[in-house]
Amino acid sequence: MKPTVVTDLRRIAIIFIIVSLSLTALVGLVTLLTASFGEVQGKIILTTLLVAGFSITALCHLAVAGRALRVVGYVGIAMSAAALITGAILIWGGWLNWGQEWEILLKTFAVVAILAVSLAHANLLLLLEGRRSRLVRIGLFTTVAMIGLLAILIILPIVTDGRIPGDNGEPYFRFLGVVAILDALGTIVLPVIARFTRTGEAVTSVTIRLHGDAAAKVARLSA
Repeated sequence: MKPTVVTDLRRIAIIFIIVSLSLTALVGLVTLLTASFGEVQGKIILTTLLVAGFSITALCHLAVAGRALRVVGYVGIAMSAAALITGAILIWGGWLNWGQEWEILLKTFAVVAILAVSLAHANLLLLLEGRRSRLVRIGLFTTVAMIGLLAILIILPIVTDGRIPGDNGEPYFRFLGVVAILDALGTIVLPVIARFTRTGEAVTSVTIRLHGDAAAKVARLSA
């Protein structure tokens, strides 16, 4: 994906965030001032929050769109879009006729939402994948693995209706807690380590991409 396209997509995601949160605030103010809060107002607030969540995670996915691991970003955008669609259906659908189809849809939303958030988390850390420090690379691999493992551990009880972990779930949730702590630790410590080890990395080359008139002018000068 071209840098200009990535920049435009990031700008659109930021606009989505600002507009959705502004609409949520507006609906909240109108509701408080008019003292009327109905089902439609509630659905509007939930929808705008859902769009805001989609925009925030999409912005995280776009952070790696122009890098070697951009495929992870594209998968993340797909998961965020799936969460947006299923979430909107759940919000505006008819819950009075709750059945197996709605239960499956709710589980689908939960799974894709967890994947979208986990991939957004991982994509922000993958901005460090270009560092040559061995310590940073090991820490990055470990932390991303913890993110993936934590997502799996959360999803399994959802898709199995609690059969995993079963009746005796204490060891399972203890292990989940350990993974979550390691995930949080890596997320906090890894950028700090990358910051302090960056000064020791020598810059071997710099690539500058020019577009439009600037590129044409440099081409004329080099000729």
